[in-house]
Amino acid sequence: MTSQKPLRLNRRSLLAGAGGLSLAAVSKSTGPASAAPDRRGRTTLLKNAALVLTMDPRIGDGELGLLEGADVLLRHGTVAAVGKHLEAPRGARVRDVSGRFVMPGFVDIHNHLWQSSIRGGCSDQDVAGWLKTCNRPTLPKIDPSDMYAFVHLAALDALQAGVTTLVDWVHAIPYATSERYVQALDDAGLRFVYAMAAFEGAEEQVRTVKERLLDPLPLASAQIAVHARRAGIASLRASWKQAKDLGLMLNSHVLEHRTDRDDEQIQTLREIGALGPDLLMNHAIHLTREEIALLGDRDVRVAHCPLSNMRLASGIMPLPKLHKAGVKAGLGHDGGTNDTSDMFALMKAAVGLQRALHEDPGIHPTLPAVLRMATTGGAEAIGMADQVGSLTPGKRADVLVLDPGTLNFAPRFDWTSQIVLNGQPPNITDVYVDGRPRKTDGALVGVNPDKVVHAAEEAAAHLPATS
Repeated sequence: MTSQKPLRLNRRSLLAGAGGLSLAAVSKSTGPASAAPDRRGRTTLLKNAALVLTMDPRIGDGELGLLEGADVLLRHGTVAAVGKHLEAPRGARVRDVSGRFVMPGFVDIHNHLWQSSIRGGCSDQDVAGWLKTCNRPTLPKIDPSDMYAFVHLAALDALQAGVTTLVDWVHAIPYATSERYVQALDDAGLRFVYAMAAFEGAEEQVRTVKERLLDPLPLASAQIAVHARRAGIASLRASWKQAKDLGLMLNSHVLEHRTDRDDEQIQTLREIGALGPDLLMNHAIHLTREEIALLGDRDVRVAHCPLSNMRLASGIMPLPKLHKAGVKAGLGHDGGTNDTSDMFALMKAAVGLQRALHEDPGIHPTLPAVLRMATTGGAEAIGMADQVGSLTPGKRADVLVLDPGTLNFAPRFDWTSQIVLNGQPPNITDVYVDGRPRKTDGALVGVNPDKVVHAAEEAAAHLPATS
C-alpha cells in the first residue's frame, strides 16, 4: 500500500486557503501557453444574450425568470447584476454572447466520480450484480495515483458538460487516496461537495479529511456518506452524531432496489433522529405512501438518478408524489451506472419516465420544473440555494453560455423546451465557476484532454477485467 504523504495542494489552492480567496485567485501553472491567467478580481460582462434563464422569478418572467436580450455582470466571483443595457465597468472583459443563452450552472447532487474506471461495465446486471461484479472488486485495487486519474477525468467531463456544482458520494478509502481524490477535484476547478464514508472504527478520518483537505479550499464542502441499514444502526447513529457535531448533511442511499426494504432503511433513519432537512436520500424509489408523507413532513431531501435507475432496472422514483408532498429534489448522474455526464439526457429521462409511466404529458416534472431541478432545485436539496442555482445578484458566479445555433438545436420554436429536448453538452460553449472561465469557445481552459484521457487509460490497465 502506498504510504501516506502530505497532500501537495497546487499553488492556487494554497494561496486561496491562506488568504481566504477563491480557487480562481491564481491560475494553474499547467496547460497550454495560450491560457492566460484570470484573477478573481477580474470583471466579466456577458453582453447581448438572446435569453437569460435566471431561475429567479423575481428578476424575470415566469417560474424560470426569463429575460430576453439581457446582460449578466460577473464581479469578484459573484453575479453582480442582471438586466438590459448594463454598462461595462472600467477594465471589465466584455464577452459578446449575441444569439446565445445564459443560465446558472447545473447542480449534480449524486455522483461517484471514481467509477469512471468501470464505465460500461457489468451492463447486464442489476444493482446487486453490478456492485458484486464491478464496484466492489475494483475499488480496493485503485491506488492513490490511479484514483487521481479517474476522478480528474470524470470531474472534467462533468465540468465541460455544464456541471458547476457536484456532490460526490465517496466510499470508504484510505487517507492517502482521499488526498489524491480531493486534489483531482480541486484541480478540475468545479465546486464540489465531498460526501465521505469512513471505515468502521475509523470515523475520525472524516473530521481529518474535512479539516485538513476540504476546509482550506473555498470551492469545497463536506457531507457524511452512509448506507442506512438496521444491521449497522450503531455505526449509523455514530455517523449522524458526527454529522451534527460538524454541522454537515448526512447523505445516504435509500431504497434503490426493492430488496432494500429488508434493511428497514426509513425506520432506522427515523429511529436515530436523522429524518429532516439535513438528510439527503439518493434514489428513494421503493417508498410507501406513508413514507412519502413522512419525508415531506420532515423536509428530507432526495436525489433522483433516472438514467442509473433505468440501467440497473431498479425502478422509477415516485417523483410526482414526492413533489406533491413538498419534498425538495434534484438530479444526480450516479457515477459509473449513468455512463454519461449529460445533464440534458438526465433531464429528458426524468421527464420521459414519468410521462410513460402515467401516460400524462402534464405530470411532474414538466420541462420548466426539470430545468429547475437541474439548477436551483438541486441547490435547495443540498442546502446551497443561498450560494448557487440561480443568477440572483449576490450568489456565486457559476454560469453557463449555451449556443442554440447548431444542427441539433435550431431553428427557434420553444427555446426553454428545446434546452431540455434538444440540448447536448457541445451546445455549452462557456462555463464559469466562481466567476472564473473554465470553458471558453467550447474548450476547457488550461486542460489538455489527450493527457487526461491517456492518464486514465494507463490507470485502467492496472485494474482487473470486468464483464
